[in-house]
Amino acid sequence: MAQFIDRKDAGCRLGTRLVGAFGDCRAVVIGLPRGGVPVAYEVARVLHCPLDVIVVRKVGVPSHPEFAMGAIGEDGILVVEHGTVEALGVSEAQFARVVADERVELERRIRLYRQGESPVNLEGRVVIIVDDGLATGATARAACEVARTRGAARVIVATPVTSVDAAKRVERVADRVVSLVRTGGPFAVGEWYENFEQTSDEEVIVDLAKAKHAQLASAASKSTELRGV
Repeated sequence: MAQFIDRKDAGCRLGTRLVGAFGDCRAVVIGLPRGGVPVAYEVARVLHCPLDVIVVRKVGVPSHPEFAMGAIGEDGILVVEHGTVEALGVSEAQFARVVADERVELERRIRLYRQGESPVNLEGRVVIIVDDGLATGATARAACEVARTRGAARVIVATPVTSVDAAKRVERVADRVVSLVRTGGPFAVGEWYENFEQTSDEEVIVDLAKAKHAQLASAASKSTELRGV
């Protein structure tokens, strides 16, 4: 079933798919930590766009943490999968406890990944939100809400693989969902990758630093060219 070697391969292919699709030099690529960042790094590299993160966290069902019953994001964003919560009989107190636990981790990651710096300004920009796969779409929906609150002019969600249902849910809050593969029914994202090792915090930090360095180098090169005219 695997169609991608790893996240780097998936990101390169996804970036190629997106070339010329938007025609906006003010686009910014946003990776969803952690696994979405290496994919987003390659997309940003192919598109010559800045890279940043929006930190989101899945709110997992207490008895099955891998199954999302919602998601949280920066700026106090909360997405609730009401059908799942009701079907599984999750109480308000149970839901609130999971949200509180996930907020602690969300804040830790914000501090770690941003290292005191402000996020990239999204005001009036095309924002391309990238994850390594959409199983339920809950975290992508939370990220879309964050981007909207920060003034994004247009929000695109791009992913190597998504379920049809997840894509439909995300399309309610995004302007467009771009994917290389759409599959019906529940699935595990890792099934579509030959190598799906967990992405570490260190890898996220390195990718963000490399992307920032590339953007600074590109800006310096353009400045030199302009002075030479």
